[in-house]
Amino acid sequence: QVQLVESGGGSVQAGGSLRLSCAASGYTYSSYWMSWFRQTPGKEREGVAAISPGGGAIYYDDSVKGRFTISRDNAKNTLYLEMNSLKPEDTAMYYCAAAAAGSSWFLRRPDLNRYWGQGTQVTVSS
Repeated sequence: QVQLVESGGGSVQAGGSLRLSCAASGYTYSSYWMSWFRQTPGKEREGVAAISPGGGAIYYDDSVKGRFTISRDNAKNTLYLEMNSLKPEDTAMYYCAAAAAGSSWFLRRPDLNRYWGQGTQVTVSS
């Protein structure tokens, strides 16, 4: 049974930091591209960052470049998102996702991801 379980969300003030984690199980984690998406009510899910199976290719949405860092630990089957200099517009439900392939444009195609977590809420106050 495939499971992606996010954790680490919470409420912070603008300028603060959070570190999200996504624990994966039930599939060959090290063979999949992993991504972080986020969604606010009434809006489409948007890609934040993606990382290749070996970690050699990483892509970010322009809105988070220089502030967020995606990483993965294949020995622990865990994906991370380090979020710094948080802004109120970063407030959203954050989801991790797994895809059998990937590239920068996969951030605009959430439908191409095979597995999804249940999400963790991030709230940034001004």
